[in-house]
Amino acid sequence: MTDLVTFGETMLRLSPPRGDRLERTRSFDVQAGGAESNVAVAAALLGLDAVWLSKLPDSPLGRRVVRELRGHGVRTGVAWDRTDERRLGTYYLEHGGAPRGTEVIYDRTDASVTTTTPDELATGVVADADTFYTSGITPALSDTLKETTGTLFEVAAQGGTTTAFDLNYRSKLWTPAAAKETYEALLPHVDVLFAAERDVREVLGRDGDAVQLAHGLATDYDPDTVVLTRGEKGAVGIRAGEVFEQPVFESDTFDAIGTGDAFVGGFLTARADGGDVERCLTYGAATASLKRTIDGDIAVVTPAEVEAVIAADGDDISR
Repeated sequence: MTDLVTFGETMLRLSPPRGDRLERTRSFDVQAGGAESNVAVAAALLGLDAVWLSKLPDSPLGRRVVRELRGHGVRTGVAWDRTDERRLGTYYLEHGGAPRGTEVIYDRTDASVTTTTPDELATGVVADADTFYTSGITPALSDTLKETTGTLFEVAAQGGTTTAFDLNYRSKLWTPAAAKETYEALLPHVDVLFAAERDVREVLGRDGDAVQLAHGLATDYDPDTVVLTRGEKGAVGIRAGEVFEQPVFESDTFDAIGTGDAFVGGFLTARADGGDVERCLTYGAATASLKRTIDGDIAVVTPAEVEAVIAADGDDISR
């Protein structure tokens, strides 16, 4: 049985050297990045058997993505697009400190992944997996992906596979109203729900403190576990009415992109290893803290590094 199967888009991220601007740079650093593949990589590097499903253009760019993910130990199940319209989504990231901030520009419209249908995917691996994961980014990309996401949740349920889902709202992809409608259709099929506090408030329109928000989601949609992330305030987890709170582990921030995905990857790894909610939250938070010190979307970490962060119990990370 596969430990974890994820499904979603992976793009190429192009970044100018730090301190340079997109409008004048003559070179880019190129890396793969996507919520679901980020989670798969983190989990694979932490010891799980992880599979990433998607659709890519049959081109050097598509093969570039596969080689990078496989290089991190992720098994890939890819539907190859050989049509004349095939394309890979990209995004440009310009790092900037205060007061400029970091800018992200997407170029992902009509990427090959947006046409993915269930019959193009190895759905059997979903039915046979311990856990299936995707995020709210995937159904936001196209109506086709919205339907495919729903079908994969059904396949998982029929196979007895645990389903995990992160709201992961992106305002550049859809409106709060459209996202809410889709979330509310999917959430009854979710066993482990991850949600940023801001998304619960702004998209689902809920009020209350973090614990009240998590309890509300648990009551209305009946997942096994709800995890509410709160940025610098840490995370709250609820299972069977019991509440667990996890602060962040202090770390330098070299690149914050992918921190949430690292948290999910760490959490699901600990869960697959039999950890309770408290252990899963701690493992996820430690993985996320390490990710912030690493350039790119992906948490290239080891189990020993994660355990060292936990053992330090809030002390400075050893370098």
